[in-house]
Amino acid sequence: MTDDRALLAAWSAGDKRAGNQLFARYFEPIGRFFLSKVSVGVDDLVQRTFLGLLERADRIGPETNIRAYLFGIARKILLRRFREQYRDGKYFDALATSVADIAVSPSQLVGQGQELQLLYAGLHQIPLDYQIVLELYYWEELPAPAIAEALEIPQGTVRSRIRKAKSLLAERLRAQQVPEDMLRSTLDGLEGWARALRDRIGRA
Repeated sequence: MTDDRALLAAWSAGDKRAGNQLFARYFEPIGRFFLSKVSVGVDDLVQRTFLGLLERADRIGPETNIRAYLFGIARKILLRRFREQYRDGKYFDALATSVADIAVSPSQLVGQGQELQLLYAGLHQIPLDYQIVLELYYWEELPAPAIAEALEIPQGTVRSRIRKAKSLLAERLRAQQVPEDMLRSTLDGLEGWARALRDRIGRA
């Protein structure tokens, strides 16, 4: 299988087939990234992410993880959208503001188990960058160095954010006043539930 760097280089040189191959490889995870946070204009956001990659092709170093870099572009595009759409005199802080805080309506889960609904709601109630770090860690199974590259933060900060994000998520889940056995099931099986939720969003 042709590696990401070679595909990007070929696409940058005018090979549209290489671009289509790279798009097909990462369309689902990038689409899932946006679907878990917004419900309108997802296709446009995905397209802009890949165009952003193409525009930066000649500035990407040889050691760059293309997958992680794509998520980094996606995050910046999402933040720009939120800041433009929700101007109300307040500064949008991705470490303090959640999807729920700005009244966004992400893709809905229909007919899913209560644990998935609980986890989905909880993710939307923690600050956006904490939601993103959990999704990159659990859904996309990116290692700390790749997450650090995507978020442009030190690796040590990635690990501390994951711990903080899990703590915040637990707080939000407890605040929903669900039965203790369901809460414990969701928290104890967080990795499994997160991947089940990833697959459900992917099918959307």
